[in-house]
Amino acid sequence: MVENQPSQSRKEPKWRILAQVSENIYILCSTSDGYVRYAPMYIHSFRLIAPRRLLEAQLFNQQYQNYEDIPNVPDRLRWCRHHMGLMQKEVADLIGITRGHYIDFEVGYVDHYPKEIVDKLAALYQVPVDDLLDDYNRFLYKGQGKMIREYRESLGLKKKPFARLLKLDPGTLRCWENDEKRMFKDSWEKYFKDIIKV
Repeated sequence: MVENQPSQSRKEPKWRILAQVSENIYILCSTSDGYVRYAPMYIHSFRLIAPRRLLEAQLFNQQYQNYEDIPNVPDRLRWCRHHMGLMQKEVADLIGITRGHYIDFEVGYVDHYPKEIVDKLAALYQVPVDDLLDDYNRFLYKGQGKMIREYRESLGLKKKPFARLLKLDPGTLRCWENDEKRMFKDSWEKYFKDIIKV
């Protein structure tokens, strides 16, 4: 019986980079059997999306056919992120906050969207800032003190009579109007939602 001897495999040529033509294109060079060979190499790069995330994005996009159909800020944020192919952590890194903080915006766990974060999100997603503000946050974004003062002056009232009209502590009104304290959403809804149009 003759044993099969493994055939001597031909030595594969070793390729090396001869030159970089552009960011993704290289020229390779190999020498074997007295011949010099050249070959182009193009490096493709693309984002891998985990199947679960891809399914989440598809289901979300079926819910809203157009960006204009989205009625609330958290879903607009999610829609923009999905359409840019970004993960929550990537968005958080790009705007300089933690992933958990960004998730709070996307899920609607927070009432207040700070101006500097809204500005960064609008720039990243290339949408108008106003699209990322509900009425309460629009009131804060435009300047709560300025909005209160303009409304009070339109009634021709000084601070104390205005506070009495609202049945509000004058010190609290002064702090809000001077932007010393941010007004919470429940206070805005109680005192200003229906009278100050934003």
